[in-house]
Amino acid sequence: MELTVTTVVLLILIPMLVWRTYSRLRMVFARQQSVMWKHYAGAIFFPIVLASSASSMTHNVLSVSLLGTAALCGGWLAVFSLKKTRFEINERGFFFTPHLRTGMVICMLFLARVLQIAVEFYLNRQSQFPKVISHDEVMQHPLTVITFGLFAGYFAIYSIGMLRWRMNHKALPGQE
Repeated sequence: MELTVTTVVLLILIPMLVWRTYSRLRMVFARQQSVMWKHYAGAIFFPIVLASSASSMTHNVLSVSLLGTAALCGGWLAVFSLKKTRFEINERGFFFTPHLRTGMVICMLFLARVLQIAVEFYLNRQSQFPKVISHDEVMQHPLTVITFGLFAGYFAIYSIGMLRWRMNHKALPGQE
């Protein structure tokens, strides 16, 4: 493969994209107000996406097994992260600060897989004999399934844990 202008631009933009995503994620994992609808959305959305992904892979036992295992590992990491999360209740409302490292690693692993898929598509397009890459080939690849399972399992269980925390604590007078 020859080094074209497009390839050089891509090589420059990828580290910038990773850095920009990292800096955005640092803001996401900072202290924030606990909003019930967001916790409900995560607790409903991610399990549904996991179940629909698993149902679309029923013919591939390895992919379903990897997805389930990764979702369990993601859930375990969420429980670990919830134990390290700082919770606050004050006169302004409910606040929490998620554990930065665990959430950041899971999000960056997912981003790395997405970037790897994009680079594979780009390199395939640039080759002299491009091959057809099917949807199943990408979506049921072990790396895709594992990173997605970790991501979805983590955020599903984290959202459920946040809901449990909010339901176990009463609001102070004058709140909600």
